Amino acid sequence: MTRGNQRDKAREKAQKKQAEQQKKKDAGQKGANKGTSLEERRERDAQVMREKQAKKAAAAEAAGGAVGGASK
Repeated sequence: MTRGNQRDKAREKAQKKQAEQQKKKDAGQKGANKGTSLEERRERDAQVMREKQAKKAAAAEAAGGAVGGASK
C-alpha cells in the first residue's frame, strides 16, 4: 500500500516541467513587462536607452571630450 518515493519523484518531475514552462514564456509575460503591450515596452526601453546615452554623454563631457565613441 505504500508508494515509496514515487510521490517525491512525481513532485520533482512536475516542478521541473513547471520551471521549463516558465522559461518558455514570452517577454510580455515576465516581470515588469506583464500587462504591457509591445509598443509600450518598446517606448519604455527606448526612453531608458536615451537616458543612458545622455548620462554617458554628460560623463564624457565632464571627462573632457568625446571619449569612447563617435558622436553624431
